[in-house]
Amino acid sequence: MPATQTRPTPAPLLQPGETVVLFDGVCKLCNGWARFLIRHDQQRRVRLAAVQSPEGQALLAWAGLPIDQFDTMAVIRDRHYWERSEAFFEVISQLPGRWQPLRLLRIFPRALRDWAYDRIARNRYRLFGKYDTCLLPSADHERRFLKAFNAGVTHRIPLSKDIQKPY
Repeated sequence: MPATQTRPTPAPLLQPGETVVLFDGVCKLCNGWARFLIRHDQQRRVRLAAVQSPEGQALLAWAGLPIDQFDTMAVIRDRHYWERSEAFFEVISQLPGRWQPLRLLRIFPRALRDWAYDRIARNRYRLFGKYDTCLLPSADHERRFLKAFNAGVTHRIPLSKDIQKPY
């Protein structure tokens, strides 16, 4: 599998050049990663969407990825998407310079990186825990999440531990 997958049409819901990170909205590890991105992506180069959200489901369907059993982070931009360790490196490339040394981990063969990624992904709930529902972002983080408007309703995705609301 190549490092990036390409689709014949641009991803729905995204502006040209916009990057979105799809993550498991009930996974505590994944929510920690989303909070890390919000804190360190001060140029706001990446948006976020939980795979359980309508936006996440639409993007998964566009990429041809499973919408009901999702064990990887995905990064989507224009007609391209990345999964597993390549998604991690694509996100790191969007962060400030102090995070760029992490790209040196690419020295390891992709098969080995993806093997390690898969072990963590498959055991993430057991190792790090799981929320019962997707958590809502705090007001100042809300604009970092990809939103589609259906009949005037804004779908919001996880981050704040203080407020829980099932979809």
